[in-house]
Amino acid sequence: MAPLLSHGQLQHIPLDSTSGLKISKQAPNPEVHLNFPNINKIAYYRDQKKLSAIQKLEKRKQYDRVLPLLESYVTSFGIQNFYKDTYLLWRLGQLFERTGRKDEAKELYRLVLKHHRTDARGVYSYYDSLEQNTKNYYVPLDYYYELVEYRKSIATFKPPKGVYLNMGNSINSTYEDYGPAINSENEVFIFTSKRNLQGLNGRANEDLYFSKYNDGYWEDAQSFGKPINSIYNEGSACLSRDGKTLYFARCESPDGYGNCDIYIARMGEDGKWGNITNLGPNVNSSAWDSQPTLSRNEDTLYFASDRLGGFGLSDLYFTYKTKNGWAPAQNLGPTINTRESEVSPFFHPKYQVLYFSSRGQLYNFGDFDIYKTYKVQGHWQEPRNIGPLVNGRGSEYYFTIDADSRNLYYARSEADDLQNLDLFSFPLPMEAHPLAVTKVQGILTDSLTNKPLSGIVSIIDLDNGIEVSSKYLRPDGSFEFDLIDNSRYMLMIQGPDFFTIEREIALQQDTSFQLMTTLIDYSIPMVFENIEFDPNMSEIKENMKPILDDVALFLIDHPTFRLEIAGHTDGAGDKDFNLVLSQNRADAIRQYIESRVNMVQGRIDAIGYGSTKPIKEEKTAEDRKINRRVEFRLIKPEKPERGFK
Repeated sequence: MAPLLSHGQLQHIPLDSTSGLKISKQAPNPEVHLNFPNINKIAYYRDQKKLSAIQKLEKRKQYDRVLPLLESYVTSFGIQNFYKDTYLLWRLGQLFERTGRKDEAKELYRLVLKHHRTDARGVYSYYDSLEQNTKNYYVPLDYYYELVEYRKSIATFKPPKGVYLNMGNSINSTYEDYGPAINSENEVFIFTSKRNLQGLNGRANEDLYFSKYNDGYWEDAQSFGKPINSIYNEGSACLSRDGKTLYFARCESPDGYGNCDIYIARMGEDGKWGNITNLGPNVNSSAWDSQPTLSRNEDTLYFASDRLGGFGLSDLYFTYKTKNGWAPAQNLGPTINTRESEVSPFFHPKYQVLYFSSRGQLYNFGDFDIYKTYKVQGHWQEPRNIGPLVNGRGSEYYFTIDADSRNLYYARSEADDLQNLDLFSFPLPMEAHPLAVTKVQGILTDSLTNKPLSGIVSIIDLDNGIEVSSKYLRPDGSFEFDLIDNSRYMLMIQGPDFFTIEREIALQQDTSFQLMTTLIDYSIPMVFENIEFDPNMSEIKENMKPILDDVALFLIDHPTFRLEIAGHTDGAGDKDFNLVLSQNRADAIRQYIESRVNMVQGRIDAIGYGSTKPIKEEKTAEDRKINRRVEFRLIKPEKPERGFK
């Protein structure tokens, strides 16, 4: 008899046993963090006496004595050390790894890769060896949307709603449009545009525009007009919560300190803007300062600058209010800033989450990508790429999120025309959501060998309809998603060699799964224990449907596979009747599967053999039961199916 196929077995392990009232989690768990207190105090740290002592101990291979000395030295770094003494970060990371402090080693390797200015291929290999079973392996975007199309056939799952949309002619022009901001009521949309051409040569002048939301649509954009817009370039604005204070950048103005400065304007009682003031030398520099965003309490201002003394081409800085005005601006540090460019910060209006655009972080899909970072226990955590549903092969920057965290507004360009920016909207995907901090992780192994399996993991949000990017299982069979707690999700894992696994999750806290399944042996037919018809009947019974649904789902997720269904009876009774009965049963199963999914005709063959192919000689009732069976044979295509590793 052909072996019975067992289903995915699941063990559920809460990572956090906290009980009682569930409050939505607003930040991830703290990460290992190395503190660099000198970043905004000194430009460069050097102590030759300490370096010599470290080098002598290293030559003697007294690494246990080297480690505390080198750690103390590295944590004294100023900004210049990160590109002048990157090798010390690398050496400390190796010592951490050697002594089992792998999380700290990974942080140092990341810093090396973000700030190195020489060949770092050796560091990449060390880092990848530590990271391969923790990093994300996203499914390519075009294949992800193919998966979505297949699943539209399943009535129980609503297809994701996310698709980025050009905001249309009421907002965009034939010129560059970017720098969006939205007020706290989600009813006024502000952006920057180069549509205002001046002079005989048609020089583009950057101005600020706004649009109001009316009856489900954004109205035609209007210029802010004077005095906000001037003969100089204005852009990258943000509004205070009450809508009466505007922070914006103005460039090449006579009262500026550099190329572009950050200004403030206030609305008078008559509703007109005025009282425009430069934020002064504590905030602005002799270089480019722009793209302001306010913290939740509006007491801290984040912005981008390419001033001298930073980590890269442009860095993110912050300043905060004091009794005497704005404090001297400070660099946000080496975890956020890199040797490349960090721009367009956006601080979420409700949560301690900073979004920004970068081309220097470790995981990217194109040129500039959007990232998010959380402030936990006073430290900014490692930036997280908000995923391929937003970040494409071109550039994504200048963006904002509405107060309800439903939509992301951002400027993007296509890969073949990086300079032509338009404004787009996108339903906020899970990777970008500020509350997606509850961890769901797991591992899938073969139930017979305990070896890790390969496949694709998808999460379907059953409550909110928020889209989640699908991922490949990691090399060790593991997966991980950050989701929103107090919500219901469907976990789906599909692969070319096992039936799709489905599990519904009522997520309350960080959760881990251990899943096992049995691989399909394509060389022999499968017989399922509970596919057993009533005597002389061919109607599908309720207890058969879960198995048949699994087969149907497998065919959806593997559109190039075919299925053969073979019906068999025992030898009792009339042979001709048995032949018809077995055919009716095979047809009933085929029709049920086809009714569950929309598929091309001819993918399923149903054949009734009656009693002509017994497995055993029928001497007992048990022998006859074994011969009464339905065999399923999945036919795998000769070429590997697209999308699976």
